[in-house]
Amino acid sequence: MEFTTAIYSYSGYYDYETIPEVVTKPTSSEGDKEFAFRILSVVIYSFTCILGVLGNGVVIAIIGFRMKKTVHAIYLLQLAIADFLFTSFLPLTIAYTAMDFHWIFGKVMCKLTSFILILNMFTSVLLLTIISLDRCFSVIYPVWSQNHRTNKLACLLCMVAWAVGIFLSSPSLFFRDTVTKGNGKTSCFSNYSLNNTNTDLGETRHRSIILLRFAIGYVIPVTIITVSYIVLIFKLKRNRLTKSRKPFKIILVIIVAFFVCWSPYHVLFILETKHAALPLSVFRFGIPIVTALASTNSCMNPILYVFMGQDFKKFKMSILSRLENALSEDTAHSRVTHRNFSKASSVTEKESIAQLGDSTTVVRMEEISPFSATA
Repeated sequence: MEFTTAIYSYSGYYDYETIPEVVTKPTSSEGDKEFAFRILSVVIYSFTCILGVLGNGVVIAIIGFRMKKTVHAIYLLQLAIADFLFTSFLPLTIAYTAMDFHWIFGKVMCKLTSFILILNMFTSVLLLTIISLDRCFSVIYPVWSQNHRTNKLACLLCMVAWAVGIFLSSPSLFFRDTVTKGNGKTSCFSNYSLNNTNTDLGETRHRSIILLRFAIGYVIPVTIITVSYIVLIFKLKRNRLTKSRKPFKIILVIIVAFFVCWSPYHVLFILETKHAALPLSVFRFGIPIVTALASTNSCMNPILYVFMGQDFKKFKMSILSRLENALSEDTAHSRVTHRNFSKASSVTEKESIAQLGDSTTVVRMEEISPFSATA
C-alpha cells in the first residue's frame, strides 16, 4: 500500500474516519495492524447493519401497525426510524472499508453517507433529551402533563428534533468530497478547505464543526439528561409515586447505551483537532474503530427492548411479544401513576373535608395536592 501527502495537501486535514493516510510509509507491523483493524470494522459494521435493519424494521412495524399511538410510542418510533435510516446506508460503508477505503459510489453518495451518520447522532440524542424531559415533567407536574402531554405535541417536538438534526448535519453536504489518489484509489473525505490554499480557514472550519458536534451532540444533552434523571429519581424515591419503574429503566438503559457508544467518537475527534500533538497511528487505527462503535448504537435499542421487557424471563414468549411488551409499558405505567395520584388525592380530600366540618367552604383539589391527577 502506498501512502503520499496528496490528501493532506489537498484538504489540509486527514480524515482518519475513512482515509488511513499517513505522511510516511507504514512499517510491515503497522500495515498488519491496519488490516486487522479494518477487518474488525467490517465485522462490526456488518453485524450492526443486519441487526439494525431487522430490529428497527420490526420495531417500526409493531408501533405502526400493532400498538396504540401514545407519546412514548411516538418517541420510540422516531428513534427506530433514525436508526433504520442509518443502518440502511451501512452497506456502502462496509464495501468502502472492505475495499481498502476505495470509494466507488460517487461524490453525492459520499456526502449523503456522512450526512446520515451525523443526522442519526443528532436526531437520536435530541430525541433522548426530549424523552428525559418528558419523563421528568410527567412526574413533577402530573396535572399539567395530563392536560398537555398529547400526541400532537410529541409529533411537533419530533419534527423540531429532525429539523435541528438536519441543520446541524448539513456541513457534511458541503465539505465531504472525493479525490482519486496516485494509486488509483478514490477516497471519500472531509475537504474543509474546499480547494482553497488558505489552510488556516480550513482548520478553523474543521475545529468549529467538531466543537459544535461535541457541544450540541454530547455535552449539552448529557447535562440535561443527567439533571432530569437525578430530579426524577429523587422525586420517585421521596414520593413513591409508582410501583413499577420498568419504563424508566428501559429509557435509562437506552440513554446509557447511547453515550457509551458515542463517547469515544467525540473524545477522539476532539483530540483530532490537535492531531499534531499525538502520534498519527492513534487516529489512523482509532477513528475507524470508534466510528464503527458509534454505529452499533443503531442496532442496540431493539435488543434492549427484548431484554428489558417485563416478561423476558418467560422464555416461551416470542421475540415479537417481548418487543411489544417493552414498547407498550408506558401505558401501564401511566395507569399505575394515575391510580396512585388519585388515591393520594382522595385521601387528602377526605382529610380536608373532615377538618372543615360544617364549613361551607370547599377547598379546590389542586390547592390541596399538587400531584392530583384528577384536577
